[in-house]
Amino acid sequence: MEIAFSPVRPEADTLVFAVPKGGFDALPLSAAPVLAAGAAAARFAGETGTSFESFVEEDGKVLRVVLVGTGAGSDADHERAGSALTARLSTSGATHAAVEFFGGASGEKAAALALGASLRGWRIDTYRTRQAEKAKPTLARITLVSADAGAAWEKQAAVAAGVAFTRELVSEPANILYPESFVERCRHLEGLGVKITVLDKAAMTELGMGALLGVAQGSVREPRLIAMEWDGTGGATEKPLVFVGKGVTFDTGGISLKPGAGMEDMKWDMGGAGAVAGAIKALAGRKAKVRVVGICGLVENMPDGNAQRPGDIVTSMSGQTIEVLNTDAEGRLVLCDVITWAQKTYAPEVIIDLATLTGAMIISLGNEYAGIFANDDALADDLIAAGKAAGDQLWRFPLGEAYNKLIDSPIADMKNIGPRYGGSITAAQFIKRFVDEGVKWAHLDIAGMVWADKPGATWDKGATGYGVRLLDRYVADKFEQ
Repeated sequence: MEIAFSPVRPEADTLVFAVPKGGFDALPLSAAPVLAAGAAAARFAGETGTSFESFVEEDGKVLRVVLVGTGAGSDADHERAGSALTARLSTSGATHAAVEFFGGASGEKAAALALGASLRGWRIDTYRTRQAEKAKPTLARITLVSADAGAAWEKQAAVAAGVAFTRELVSEPANILYPESFVERCRHLEGLGVKITVLDKAAMTELGMGALLGVAQGSVREPRLIAMEWDGTGGATEKPLVFVGKGVTFDTGGISLKPGAGMEDMKWDMGGAGAVAGAIKALAGRKAKVRVVGICGLVENMPDGNAQRPGDIVTSMSGQTIEVLNTDAEGRLVLCDVITWAQKTYAPEVIIDLATLTGAMIISLGNEYAGIFANDDALADDLIAAGKAAGDQLWRFPLGEAYNKLIDSPIADMKNIGPRYGGSITAAQFIKRFVDEGVKWAHLDIAGMVWADKPGATWDKGATGYGVRLLDRYVADKFEQ
């Protein structure tokens, strides 16, 4: 679906009027009294995301007219209005919608509505060979009547592209998206000025990444590590901000096999890596003034005759040894080696990792918040604020020695699981053991957020793109002010 802007209303088969809370006095249509009466009868009063639809005859043509509510008029209200508009019109038969703002709107608000429309309009039809006619998308273009939205939309369009890329990665099945093909999907970022570095199995073996390689050893798909660096500071920043993503492209649980029912969902166990790749695309696309490196550890966790066994002991790149009691607690084994490599390679001051790490997080927070763990209060506060502003919400969990000692092993430096309770916390405590002294670190457990079983504010069922807007907003707030 194409998003366009025009200073005047173009010819279109659908007219849309963005209406603030409280309704409207008049519309630039001869049928305005009929529309007003119909909207009143339908109890439409401009509340955020609500809509009213009718058909009118105007200049000898029958037009579809949609009123969509922008509530109190904030950017977030306009974004939700745009999302509601696309949800309503996507498969309606409308092909081109022209959007006017009742009372006018700034370029930023017009761009916000366009962002909501773009995000909600994303869908994946790659593998459909047959589809009911009424289920096929028809809306090909939305033109917003605004003379000054260009600069604002340029940035929002880059963010939308980053979210779309993440959704694409998360949606792909594991026979299509695996460590090597994930890397190839990211190659196009080089065209945006992103420097890409890739480590293969041999390189990781030489570096001593025994924790990550142990997860990968049961699969015929070889592991990869990809680092995507964007420097929008022209070389002025010495130490980059580092994002780390868990990229388990399919997770059977390994020898600690998951139940068969629902295992197909484990194609999205690379949601953290997907979010990191999407965030790098968004930041590079809008030429963010920051030096940032996104690093993804990419593996497939499978059971076979060479798979890692419960009870195995592996040596991480840091030199610390790990007793692997459960091969389904694999994400932390991937992250610990990637974080060690990131610190040795880039010496960052801040690391933020994202991972679909624990089912316990979904038990705790459902699908409303991701969990955040951090060794620095200011970093946690900044990320929570960015998440609230972007719509990718976070809730903070504790860390502490009482939890840390629960992962001590009697025969190695640590074990990869703790007791039954507090599983998300002991997982975070495990990762924390690999963070160097003085490095500010936050771990985002996004297990409940990367995939949705029902439509949300700016997404349909399926991949949500969670994390991209959170990281982009964090960079905008802390590095570009």
